[in-house]
Amino acid sequence: MKFGYSEVCLEHDTGQRHPENPDRLRAIRKTLSRRHGVEYVEADSADESTVTAVHDADYVEEFREFCADGGGNWDPDTVAVEESWDAALQSAGLARWSAETALAGEDGRDTPFAIGRPPGHHAVVDDAMGFCFFNNAAVAAQYALDSGDADSVAVFDWDVHHGNGTQDIFAEDGDVLYCSLHEDGLYPGTGEIDEVGEGDGAGTTLNAPLPAGAGDPEYRTAFDDLVEPAVRSFDPDLILVSAGFDAHRHDPISRMRVSTEGYGMLTARVRDVADETAAALGFVLEGGYSLDTLSDGVAMVHEVFDGRDPVVPEEDADEDVRDLVDEVRASHPIFDGDSD
Repeated sequence: MKFGYSEVCLEHDTGQRHPENPDRLRAIRKTLSRRHGVEYVEADSADESTVTAVHDADYVEEFREFCADGGGNWDPDTVAVEESWDAALQSAGLARWSAETALAGEDGRDTPFAIGRPPGHHAVVDDAMGFCFFNNAAVAAQYALDSGDADSVAVFDWDVHHGNGTQDIFAEDGDVLYCSLHEDGLYPGTGEIDEVGEGDGAGTTLNAPLPAGAGDPEYRTAFDDLVEPAVRSFDPDLILVSAGFDAHRHDPISRMRVSTEGYGMLTARVRDVADETAAALGFVLEGGYSLDTLSDGVAMVHEVFDGRDPVVPEEDADEDVRDLVDEVRASHPIFDGDSD
């Protein structure tokens, strides 16, 4: 794969006790050093006009001034230092690069994966939250639309937390499909089944709040029966994966049971959907707070594009998840009320 990376993102120093710290990128780089076929690209950072395409200009200026004054705690979870301004612009620029590279035709072993930080999917139009300042995936999606390189974009978010920011930014936009598999009841407490979009975006938000303990069979079923048919129906020009690795069974801040092979399975499935719908495909890093499982997860995505055939679980999904899938299919507009 081609990995978008910049040392600037290491300068966003949240402190060693903070789960979202520079060691996350260092761990990824260390693990990828043991894989072949890895290429790094240092893309340009985003400019303010690219960021304000999805964020309120007053908020962007407030964040810039906050960093210029030395930073601090934006909220109890979200920390900035002076260098966080440049790191956030760089992380957004890497996500934009992922979209641009995918739409330029890079695929297969050259599929782009932006490994920037801070992450982005919790950042809403006018505020930072959940370790996120600029919504990287949203910046990339909007840039693809504004550039004219894509008429429609699907964002598939497999981070264990619901991407409330991405959902909110595109809630009324019929050109962006947002699909999320996340742990029910976890931070930030959004992502219910009945959140399906509004106005022109009605029917272009799809949430599957999975119960705690869901693992590979449950994620397989939710993807196969919800995400895949929704993406096929939407028929996007670009698919962006908000790739968090905190649903892993060994991640310290979730209760899910996804294995490293499970992330390989999801990668292979989204790749196949992109191939079959002729959609460009790019990845953008979100969460993941065990350094070992985060780095192994990113490496697994790379290995799938390098030819690895991941293990697919043979077990059936838990009955609660099958019931959830049936409920979503029966009620969501994108399935026309068809529960079959």
